[in-house]
Amino acid sequence: MERYMGCDVHARSCTLSVRSATGKRLRREVVETSGEALVAYLQRITGNLHLCIEESEWSQWLAEILTPYVAELVVWQPEWKPGSKSDAIDADELSERIRTGDLGRVVFKDRRGQFTALRELVRAYAMITRDVVRTKNRLKSFYRGRGVRCGGEAVYHPEKRAELVAELPPATRRAVALLGRELEGLEGLKEEAEAAMVRESHRYPISRILETAPGLGTVRVAQLLPIVVTPHRFRTKRQFWSYCGFGIVTRSSSDWVLYDGRWLKAPVVQTRGLSAEYNRKLKTIFKGAATTMIAHARPNPLREDYDRLLANGTKPNLAKLTIARKIAAIVLAMWKREERYQPGK
Repeated sequence: MERYMGCDVHARSCTLSVRSATGKRLRREVVETSGEALVAYLQRITGNLHLCIEESEWSQWLAEILTPYVAELVVWQPEWKPGSKSDAIDADELSERIRTGDLGRVVFKDRRGQFTALRELVRAYAMITRDVVRTKNRLKSFYRGRGVRCGGEAVYHPEKRAELVAELPPATRRAVALLGRELEGLEGLKEEAEAAMVRESHRYPISRILETAPGLGTVRVAQLLPIVVTPHRFRTKRQFWSYCGFGIVTRSSSDWVLYDGRWLKAPVVQTRGLSAEYNRKLKTIFKGAATTMIAHARPNPLREDYDRLLANGTKPNLAKLTIARKIAAIVLAMWKREERYQPGK
């Protein structure tokens, strides 16, 4: 007996809709957003349960705690659409989508929670890094607003900042001192968060292997692990490229012409571009790795490939994209085979 369920999740309540295999709605109830309440509700429903929830800040947590109690759990990426909307309508739509298989974009989740601690540390590190950048910009804005030149990073260091403070009017100095203390505290927290994140990533043996990949260091590998979780999600490197935002898509129109009574495909010019739906953090990781190999690394095969592309007339941005695609393919192969990087292979 199959049961198809949709769960519309909010901070305090979850609206659940249950359908039979024929599409008949059997029940619709409101349950508190709590692990115990949701598990107890699922245990009351008989049959093989197929559950669909929307991608949200609760989806990872729900996927971890509810997977053992259902035959199938799907996290769906919602799309905006016009018309009426309510918790009941959304729950009914989710139950119907999983029943019919009309799911569209499905979001992968780490059901076993093996990278949960690392994922949360990576998230905290990213937040603190953004706060450091914001504080630096705010600090410089006080100097620029008073016509004081503050180029470079001198203003970020307490000793050098003390020299520049003398050029500010007395009314501004107290505010600058407070922001300077905030920056010092945030930079200390950033170092602590980075150390904790790297230490947690080293609990997994694969991290030491991936750190030998070109352009990847301890921080990028720590950010990579909880996103990909397992390389076997991707059968080929092209699937991985699409997930990273490196997949090439082509668009054309008016493809067919009538010739001697037959329709033939016309030699039209196709517009080429990159996939629009991708994981933005992964794209940042691999493009950063490509930048490292091009700008900072010693002579290596990837740098030689980059120079060869430039010599053949390829634009620098497209050449960097090619190097990023190569690094992504190398990392995927290393992860699947659990082998260290071998430049000559």
